[in-house]
Amino acid sequence: MSARIAAWLPGGASGALSASLARLARTEDVAHIAVMPDAHVADDVCVGTVTATTRRLLPAAVGGDIGCGMVALRLRADADLLADRDRAARLLTGLYRRVPHALHRAASAPPLPDDLAEARLGAPGLEAMKRREGRMELGTLGRGNHFLEVQRDDEGALWLLLHSGSRAMGPAIRQHHEALAARDPSGVRFLEADSEAGRAYLADASWAAGYARASRAWMATEAAALFAELFGVDVDAPSRLEVDHNHVRREEHGGRALWVHRKGAMGLGEGELGAVPGSMGSPSFHVAGRGHPDALGSSAHGAGRALPRGEARRRVGARQLLREAEGVWFDHRLADRLRDEAPSAYKDIGAVMRAQRELVRVVRRLRPVLVYKAP
Repeated sequence: MSARIAAWLPGGASGALSASLARLARTEDVAHIAVMPDAHVADDVCVGTVTATTRRLLPAAVGGDIGCGMVALRLRADADLLADRDRAARLLTGLYRRVPHALHRAASAPPLPDDLAEARLGAPGLEAMKRREGRMELGTLGRGNHFLEVQRDDEGALWLLLHSGSRAMGPAIRQHHEALAARDPSGVRFLEADSEAGRAYLADASWAAGYARASRAWMATEAAALFAELFGVDVDAPSRLEVDHNHVRREEHGGRALWVHRKGAMGLGEGELGAVPGSMGSPSFHVAGRGHPDALGSSAHGAGRALPRGEARRRVGARQLLREAEGVWFDHRLADRLRDEAPSAYKDIGAVMRAQRELVRVVRRLRPVLVYKAP
């Protein structure tokens, strides 16, 4: 018997998305699936999917970038601060210096926080990787859809929005535990939660989520220090909101204790705050959850891809990207290499937000002013 699927898709599901969801619904112990408006096809389990089970853990329903999420902070400045090209260029140059894309140099890499350094991961290979890549990648942005963006709200105040995850550690943790997992007839790999293997996965996934939070905190601190250094601007610390969108948690819904896996979806209870980014040329939104029961208290985590990266690179040229992101400061030298991040490669964020009116209410709309992104 297949699990029930509740969906909030603005334009219906493609054939590939429907097939992937049907396969997941046939997987034993899957009790409920909620499909967010930004859902799109990905390996094994679609991004934008919330999957509830009673006793099994499905690493593919969390994905590799465990703990990936967003931090938003209001700056004590208004949008005029970055109206000048020279100031924008100085800020971008400073971000390159303070927030690396890939790796810190070994001598200047920040130390792992004590709790992360002392925790033991579930395999010697993961422990060795933690001491090498884990340390050198802490506080680095990554590539793809990860970014640091300066935005303005409708009142003219500036905000930071940072999107990043667990870098190489998350995918390595997923790969290690999936190699030990059994395979359901549907093809989806699983671990029994109440088993040594299941508990080991949960412990390592919790470590990866903590690592992602620590990495975001380091980058947000560096960005705030840069604003202070360049412009004498500080941040409004109480404005901070943070949410992650790749995790598995034990939650109660409808009187049942469930393992709720979110892959590209925020878990927002009634009144809880989150951030839904658009693209480097479209608005983002701060939202409050409505705790919708069929959505398992979830929300979209962004606009969601409309074009796979390869197709976007074939269809979108550098000049088109520059047109679509007109009025937003970014490093134009990277335009050719950022074509797969063009606004037209993503869904219409307005359509996504309209589709999830039952799931969240909008607290604040923001528009991009400056985008720092790696190709």
